[in-house]
Amino acid sequence: MIKVGDALPQVTLQEYSEVEGNGCSIGPNPVDVRQASAGKTIAVFGLPGAFTPTCSAKHVPGYVAQYDALRQAGVDEIWCVSVNDAFVMGAWARDQQSGEKVRMLADGSADFTKACGLTLDLTGRGMGLRSTRYSMLVKDGKVAALNVEAPGKFEVSDAGTLLAQAKA
Repeated sequence: MIKVGDALPQVTLQEYSEVEGNGCSIGPNPVDVRQASAGKTIAVFGLPGAFTPTCSAKHVPGYVAQYDALRQAGVDEIWCVSVNDAFVMGAWARDQQSGEKVRMLADGSADFTKACGLTLDLTGRGMGLRSTRYSMLVKDGKVAALNVEAPGKFEVSDAGTLLAQAKA
């Protein structure tokens, strides 16, 4: 499992954009994790799946609500990573009204999740291989804080916990 001090894996995530602008074309666009995190402080949180109950009711809304406070604490970007495709993540971004506050990044083949050692096997529940619920504070591509939830829990990966770590 990835740990504090480790560099983020060299993988590519996908981000869906509905409008052209800022150098992004419409449709899924690749996001090179190492390149996108270089020189920045990023709040990254991962979760089992888009549109799932805890993820939609608590996890994403918490980061959207704490956007201004996280920015004031020195966070440049907030990333939500899920083992879903870019089209689903784009639809979820609309549903969650995350706008420019949270980048909804698709890890469709679970490359990032596997490389971080943060997989969760939900095959028995019909969901296949997913991400465990976690948050991490990343500074210049390296993990500065990591909070991994116990199965079925939502206690340490919330925006408030990561905000406190960003302020420390």
